[in-house]
Amino acid sequence: MKIENTQVQMRKGILEYCILHIISRGEVYASDMLEELTSAKIMVVEGTLYPLLTRLRKAGLVDYQWVESTSGPPRKYYTLTQTGQDFLTQLKTTWEELVKSTNHITMNHDRNLPVVNDPQKSSQS
Repeated sequence: MKIENTQVQMRKGILEYCILHIISRGEVYASDMLEELTSAKIMVVEGTLYPLLTRLRKAGLVDYQWVESTSGPPRKYYTLTQTGQDFLTQLKTTWEELVKSTNHITMNHDRNLPVVNDPQKSSQS
């Protein structure tokens, strides 16, 4: 098993949450999202981002508007809808619960604590 595969899956799992969070700050252009995700070491390419943005738009979570550019073609700027904001709030709660649970497991240095509902521990008593 390659560690890289697991790392990629972990990053993909939080990508939607990160994108919605970036968009929640205000109008944002897709290349700005790519730049922020890359600088945060959540590697993503246009071929991943644009289909995800399309899916989020079809789900009613984001919307966009075309804005004329002085240096080229019009640009598509994304914003969060109210449905998207509500969805993001729920994802944030889930994320916080996952972080707390993961920290509880990974920071537990006392190996002598009994594991709740461990059949092997209860059969040894």
